[in-house]
Amino acid sequence: MADKNQELFPETKKLFLLDGMALFYRAHFALVRSPRMTSAGLCTSGVFGMANTVMDILAREEPTHIAVAFDTSEPTQRHIDYEPYKAQRDAMPEDMSQQLPYIDKLFDAMNIPSIRMPGYEADDIIGTLAHRAAGEDYRTWMVTPDKDYHQLVTEDAVVYKPGRRGDEVEILGVKEVLAKWEVERVDQVIDILGLMGDSSDNIPGIPGIGPKTAQTLIAKYGSVENLIKHASELKGKQRERVEQNVDMALLSKKLVTILLDVPVAESLDSFARQPQDIEKMKALFMELEFDSLGKKLFGKSFSSATTRAQVIREKRETEIQATLFDEPVDEKTIDDVRHVYKAITTAEQRAELIQELQKQPTICFDSETTGLDPRTALPLGLAFCFKASEAYYVVCPPDLDEARGVLGEFCSIFENESIGKIGHNLKYDLTLLKWNGIEVRGELFDTMLAHSMKEPEMRHGLDYLAKLYLGYKPISIKELIGEKGPDQKNMRDVPIEQLSQYACEDADVTWQVAQALRPDIEARGVAKVCYEVECPLTPVLVDMEFEGIRLDTAALAIFSKKLEVEIEDLQAQIFSAAGHEFNIDSPKQLGVVLYEELELEANPKKTATGQYSTREAELERLSGRHEVIANVLDYRNARKLKSTYVDQLPNAVNPNTGRLHTHYSQSWTATGRMQSNDPNLQTIPVRKERGRDIKAAFVARDDDHLILSADYSQIELRVMAELSGDPGMLEAFQSGEDIHTVTASKVYKVDVADVTREMRDKAKTVNFGIIYGISAFGLQQRLNIPRAEASELIHNYFEKYPGVQTYIDKTIAFAKEHGYVATQTGRRRYLRDINSRSRTVVATAERLAMNSPIQGTAADMLKLAMIRTHRALREGGFATKMVLTVHDEIVFDMLASEQDTVMPVIEEAMKTTLPMTVPVVVEMGVGKNWLEAH
Repeated sequence: MADKNQELFPETKKLFLLDGMALFYRAHFALVRSPRMTSAGLCTSGVFGMANTVMDILAREEPTHIAVAFDTSEPTQRHIDYEPYKAQRDAMPEDMSQQLPYIDKLFDAMNIPSIRMPGYEADDIIGTLAHRAAGEDYRTWMVTPDKDYHQLVTEDAVVYKPGRRGDEVEILGVKEVLAKWEVERVDQVIDILGLMGDSSDNIPGIPGIGPKTAQTLIAKYGSVENLIKHASELKGKQRERVEQNVDMALLSKKLVTILLDVPVAESLDSFARQPQDIEKMKALFMELEFDSLGKKLFGKSFSSATTRAQVIREKRETEIQATLFDEPVDEKTIDDVRHVYKAITTAEQRAELIQELQKQPTICFDSETTGLDPRTALPLGLAFCFKASEAYYVVCPPDLDEARGVLGEFCSIFENESIGKIGHNLKYDLTLLKWNGIEVRGELFDTMLAHSMKEPEMRHGLDYLAKLYLGYKPISIKELIGEKGPDQKNMRDVPIEQLSQYACEDADVTWQVAQALRPDIEARGVAKVCYEVECPLTPVLVDMEFEGIRLDTAALAIFSKKLEVEIEDLQAQIFSAAGHEFNIDSPKQLGVVLYEELELEANPKKTATGQYSTREAELERLSGRHEVIANVLDYRNARKLKSTYVDQLPNAVNPNTGRLHTHYSQSWTATGRMQSNDPNLQTIPVRKERGRDIKAAFVARDDDHLILSADYSQIELRVMAELSGDPGMLEAFQSGEDIHTVTASKVYKVDVADVTREMRDKAKTVNFGIIYGISAFGLQQRLNIPRAEASELIHNYFEKYPGVQTYIDKTIAFAKEHGYVATQTGRRRYLRDINSRSRTVVATAERLAMNSPIQGTAADMLKLAMIRTHRALREGGFATKMVLTVHDEIVFDMLASEQDTVMPVIEEAMKTTLPMTVPVVVEMGVGKNWLEAH
């Protein structure tokens, strides 16, 4: 490539000017389907792609001078000339904005100057520098995928479009631009761009004139101005469009014209290529885990082992071990430590062990099974420990009934409320025992859960905890059954002696880790969330999952057939509107039909990859333009419901119980919200009629039962009122008024009686949006209102609810000082980027800081409600069972005869979980199915 460029420009002064933001977007979305992520969960696709592009340019093209230009957030003259300019653009995705500081670090490490000029865009900066370079005997390569740069091409400057996924670089000089745009002069590109407009920048152009028509008109008339002068020669709609949009055409041409006279202070000489800062490059590539790029630059010895997340973990590991050991320890193994591990194989030995276990205030236990699903795995044995370095492994016979008999001998231990139980991932062991007829009671301490509360940013596997807290390396399971794959053995194949040592060691290590963890639980401020929320919740979830819920599979089968007919009808209507068949599920093909063939919008939005946008929000915005839009949305809804839920849910029904048993993860998110899976019941879409029909298939167990739904009303808003203590918000809840109507009256400054339905709906969006740190731009997009109105709504909100602003400010200040925020129960969320030098990154962290205590406290309330309700049902001797939880709702299989007595018990348990001055409202409903009850 360097040889080819040398032929183009034989001079030695080779200036490469990079369009930073355009290249960043292109790099990020090139990997959007399989994004690059660090082990800490940071997306690095854009930085990775940018690094590859620049390294390739440096190696292949050998520039003598190089610089990168970036846009800024300040308005430009284009915004002043035309207020809607770029106003419709979505906010930068969070996974991109988090990468921006690393883009700066990349160019800093490469010693490539970055240019930012408030009031000017990157293309204006590059256009000016390329124009200046021609007068100073430089030859310029403008590195960008943006077609607007084609207007800048001269004999001294070309567009250099990097290849994608191995494609060759595309270089466009004067000849190539003239051929591509079918014009006589390069400057006519500006006229074509002005006529056709640009939906991505919100440049209107002339409605109805697309790229092909624009090219034809400019080829004939030479310029926008001459086209306007000869508009009378045009025919029909085309003439009408041009004559009616003269001012807009001239304005659009001005908007697309790249400036050549920006006051750039930097001299071209200052862009002379400099050596890279090797140490900075290494540090950055290590932090971002760019192993392949690191090895390419620094050799095979390069490794990203020391990532940012690992640095944080290692620092904390050092702190923890400093409190436990006087000096760094070498990892011990089972061969280095005196221990007494005993296999229990006879009835006499079991009876003796049971007598010993009954004397203990707390025991640790662990189960060994044949599989990962505790509902179907066969029990192989139980390991017990109640003293460090001593453990016992109770062997279960191969026959399931006999194995259950052995397990049953330990009922007096497991069901003893006064004996505390320790374990690691206790939910697995409790589920195994439950499905084999044994209930575990007593205070629980799960080392995995406890550690995830105490150290949420660290790993929580038992081997890791053994290393961290004990300086010990347990027997690897691979030593017993081999590596994963077709040749891996089953645990049943492992000799008893080996399995006994392995199981006893697990119980022993768990016991010792628990002793090491307990003292720090209180010190870290997580005792309440650990001892009162997470550990007590485990048996509640086990019982709920065991109960399951009855699914009317016959009704779903009928519904599936109905959906099939609806999908075919909708498909036929869509094809009829289009005039031909096409793949409706292809966004690309659908975009062509809607925007090119049906011409539903003159300047449709496009995605970052250049395709027409067919996102649901965009289609809903256009729904009044043509009935085909409603049919497409209906088609998508029906297809998703059928494939994801209606056809799949029956497959999840347990053939032995005839009921659907989902799995719940206790700490799925950083805020503590639970997640159900296999199947996921949290995502059933219920906004449309079809989605609600799915809920109707969740039915009571028999004619003697009903489904009861108990749902917290506006719990996050109530928590916001409680945490902020804002008088206006507290008064609204305490008086029982509708919070959205009250907010509407405040933000629109009208009497409550004058609040319209539209005002209330907008105020509802504001209420919930504030919790999630919504911006004026976000509110504008959500409500499809002018930016000024969105800004005023938010301003009025904080004016009328000043306590909310005070809460936000105090919470963010606490996070900046301490590095975390916490819920009412002490659940912590660490925010390492809250003091970042990047404003974008800080803004994201601040939103999490204000939102996490609200979301997390609401999540903890639901968990506490489940614990209290479960206990109340048991103590009251009720036959009613808790069977599901979704979001802020708990669903029960209620014995119909208990309705009058059990509903007040459940309501009281849910309302009093956390003491609050704000009234907690529980909405309850009853029906034969979940839909009727909700």
